[in-house]
Amino acid sequence: MLSSLKRFIKEVTFGESEGLTFADDDQRLAVAALLIHVISVDGDMDEAEHKKLTDTLRDHYALTREDTEELIRLATDRDNEAVDLYGFTSVLKRKTDEAERHAIIEMMWRLVYADGHVHEFEDNTVWRVAELLGVSSRDRIALRQKVAQEQDLEGDKQQS
Repeated sequence: MLSSLKRFIKEVTFGESEGLTFADDDQRLAVAALLIHVISVDGDMDEAEHKKLTDTLRDHYALTREDTEELIRLATDRDNEAVDLYGFTSVLKRKTDEAERHAIIEMMWRLVYADGHVHEFEDNTVWRVAELLGVSSRDRIALRQKVAQEQDLEGDKQQS
C-alpha cells in the first residue's frame, strides 16, 4: 500500500512512471482486463470471483500480492475505458502462442464458474474472445467441459 502511494505521488509530482510494472502492451495487463471483463459482464462481481481473479493472476504470472493488486487496478481501469475486446486480444494474438491462448480461455472459464453458474453474457464473452484469439470452437468447448468437470469434482469433495 505504501509503495503504491509513493509511486502515485512520484507520478503526479514528477510525471515519472518508470516504476510501473505493467506497460500498455503487457500481455498480463491484457489478460487481466479480459478476466475482469468476463466476471463483471453480468453486472455483478462477487467475492468468490474476485478471489479467484486474484489467485489466478498471482499463480499464473508468479506475482507478488502488491503486483497482483496493481495489475487488477490497472486492468480494471483499462476495461472501463475500452470500447471493445479487440485492443486486448490483438496484444495477446501478437505476444502469445497457441498454448498460452488456450490457457487464457481456460482461465476465463475458471472465473466464469467461480460463482457457481454461467451467465449467458459470460458465455458469449468467452466465445468472442476465443474467436478473436483464434481458439477453435472445439477447443473452447473442450476447455469449458474440463473446467465444469473439475468444478463438479470440487463440489463433490466439499459435500463429503
